[in-house]
Amino acid sequence: MLAGTLLLSPLAMAQEAILEGERFHPQESTQGMVATSHTLASEVSRDVLANGGNAVDAAVTAGFALAVTQPRSGNIGGGGFMLISDEDSGEVIAIDYRETAPAAATETMFQDEEGDAVTERSRYTHLASGVPGTVAGLALALEEYGTLSLEEALAPAIRLAEDGFAVPPRFVKGLEDTRERFEPWEASMAKFFKEDGSSYRAGEIFRQPDLAATLKRIADNGASEFYEGETARLLVDEMDRHGGLMTLDDLAGYEPVIREPSHGTYRGHDVYAMSPPSSGGAHIVQMLNVLEGYSIGEMGFGAADTMHVMAEAMKRAYADRAEYLGDTDFVDVPLDGITSTDYADELREQIDMDKATPSDEISAGDPAAYESNETTHFSVVDGDGLAVSNTYTINFSYGSGIVAEGAGFLLNNEMDDFSAKPGVPNAYGLIGGEANKVEPGKRMLSSMTPTIVKKDGSNFLVTGSPGGSRIITTTLQVLMNVIDHDMNVQSAVSAPRMHHQWLPDEVRVEAGFSPDTLELLEQRGHTVSQKSAMGAAQSIVIEDGVFYGGADPRRSTSSAIGL
Repeated sequence: MLAGTLLLSPLAMAQEAILEGERFHPQESTQGMVATSHTLASEVSRDVLANGGNAVDAAVTAGFALAVTQPRSGNIGGGGFMLISDEDSGEVIAIDYRETAPAAATETMFQDEEGDAVTERSRYTHLASGVPGTVAGLALALEEYGTLSLEEALAPAIRLAEDGFAVPPRFVKGLEDTRERFEPWEASMAKFFKEDGSSYRAGEIFRQPDLAATLKRIADNGASEFYEGETARLLVDEMDRHGGLMTLDDLAGYEPVIREPSHGTYRGHDVYAMSPPSSGGAHIVQMLNVLEGYSIGEMGFGAADTMHVMAEAMKRAYADRAEYLGDTDFVDVPLDGITSTDYADELREQIDMDKATPSDEISAGDPAAYESNETTHFSVVDGDGLAVSNTYTINFSYGSGIVAEGAGFLLNNEMDDFSAKPGVPNAYGLIGGEANKVEPGKRMLSSMTPTIVKKDGSNFLVTGSPGGSRIITTTLQVLMNVIDHDMNVQSAVSAPRMHHQWLPDEVRVEAGFSPDTLELLEQRGHTVSQKSAMGAAQSIVIEDGVFYGGADPRRSTSSAIGL
């Protein structure tokens, strides 16, 4: 008998959290758990588990379903990262299906004649799109670690695209807010608005026949269809009509890569997170190494001392990110140094408990020898010891706003994640350096941080988040909330969050922290700025044979479903 309960929590609950005991109740199960950012994706993923599929089968099914139900961030036109942990083998592997720069890309393609960065070019044109990796990445995961066929995994997404689904208010508002970006493109307007140009209303059925046809072709012919078949031709034709660089050779040459994840330890737990070209894993480990030197649990959640040392650790990690991180297939990245405990000791010695270090006094350290905002994360764990943490994106909400005519999916604008010009911030205010300059075939640096924490060799916490530059710190705080503050997983994802990324020099906070605490931070020299909600961490904790699911209330459609 299948028993599943959807969790839909208002944001207000998260921002007024008292964080005592069991105020926030996670979903519970003894057989498996799915946590995604959309109820329909959670349901079809849960059904895969119920019918005997494993966590990878369920994750790939969710990934394709989100491409239909959450087009602002779910995608087949983008890319991402997946972590898979198998308790039986003890192996944790990382699948890198990040987009790549087309072969014709150049270091100065997003600069004008004077050498200044032209931000619109890397964000809202056909030049902004990297070669998509999602279809190849999900297919690789399924082939290597799943039990379903690609056709079976795609079936729910095809049904949702053909039959349609009732759109929630957030979906409608997102389209209305982005309308100006869609208007120059006939295919985009045809996909997201009615024939007369009017908007959908909440509760109306939204169908995507072109996307359904594309998914059917992939189901019938395999992932290669996207890269070498009719879909590839439609995508390249779109590029040719509008000055894009992507070619059939770029698509045919795309390959996802299986990598070794970044690894560290924190208070007796093994922490695995994505390795470059994601910056997230290295800097999660780096910050945890610094913070392990403090009694965070005794200092308390939301205390001035806790927030102070977190901000100081964050600043130093983001300074190193700007200097050192990039695609390790192209540049040397000092991962061993960045993630070493000796380096963390050096950084900790720089932290004054009574005074904030101004960002202009922090530069990238010397970590020894080299060795979206609208993104979607989902976590899946089955009853046989297999766990999946997946984050993927098209960068901005609705990417570039450009739909590939006839193919029905949005183009990503991930090329903006390269350093258009070293030292110039991208759309998220992140500074990039030479290590992340544009080069043909290179993967652009990312903040996506799918993470799996193991305890005594067993899967313990599966988490990750969207949020652009705030992905790394959001994931960090979920982990700390569970391990340091002993919160259940729902409390851990609901609790208010903070963020510092070195530049700009400010502690960004959500509503929910004590005004007295924020005043104490300002007295220490921090600039505190309260802004909108950060991230949407769909997370699962496994303890004593029970699966606990926490759906982030910052996304109204988020759901955790137990088997």
